[in-house]
Amino acid sequence: MKYIGAHVSASGGVENAPANAVKIGAKAFGLFTRNQRQWVSKPLTKESITSFRDNCEKYGYAPWQILPHDSYLINLGHPEPAGLKKSREAFLDEMKRCEQLGLDRLNFHPGSHLNQISEEKCMKIIAESINISLDKTTGVTAVIENTAGQGSNIGYSFEQIRFIIDHVEDQSRVGVCFDTCHGYTSGYNIKDPGGYNQTFQEFDEVIGFNYLKGFHLNDSKKELGSRVDRHDQIGKGLLGEEVFRRIVNDSRFDEIPMILETPDEELWGKEILLLYSLIE
Repeated sequence: MKYIGAHVSASGGVENAPANAVKIGAKAFGLFTRNQRQWVSKPLTKESITSFRDNCEKYGYAPWQILPHDSYLINLGHPEPAGLKKSREAFLDEMKRCEQLGLDRLNFHPGSHLNQISEEKCMKIIAESINISLDKTTGVTAVIENTAGQGSNIGYSFEQIRFIIDHVEDQSRVGVCFDTCHGYTSGYNIKDPGGYNQTFQEFDEVIGFNYLKGFHLNDSKKELGSRVDRHDQIGKGLLGEEVFRRIVNDSRFDEIPMILETPDEELWGKEILLLYSLIE
């Protein structure tokens, strides 16, 4: 079964996210557990934690149907000590929030070398950052999102993601989220049926489907291999509708959260209906 939803607002408190997901017909959802534009946020209150857990139960969302996302400010591969310390502290805080809320995974962009260190050095720093947070938390999987490779971002190839996983000490608590827009613009031609098959065969051979913990469903405003991250509405971009038909009919992707991050949130309800209508 497919669990499709969107990255919903947690404005006014994380406890509001489950109700916002229900309103758009989502069977899964993503959220920020804190303000993604600030380095430091107030701790979650006991009331918020209890309400969030109660609302998830009320609306039928199990932890594995929820894919929280960390702040875009965080760079776990930061080449400078001060920036790295700040990022590691913020990431640990995010992991602890997931732990408090009873969530079992946290999605994040791996990091950037900022053209100051090698890609390999950056990937080793990212893995070390993951190890630090896994060491200080329990029950939450760190989910690496593939990137478009824009700028100095790491994680645009399956080999890079595998390298990071190989340097994580507890590999039972690391996973991967595949973003369709990022995959396409980083050079994986999932639009073409042959390219789609090749991409996911390669994913399985290099990373392994046992690590797949989520999908971000986004069309792309930019072309194959452009290394530019610009999301578009489903079926309106360069990927087109057919690739999403293949994804929602692919049994390898059952029982994982599939989250829309398309630009117009007013269309999320319609896009969820569209994606479910494509299931044969």
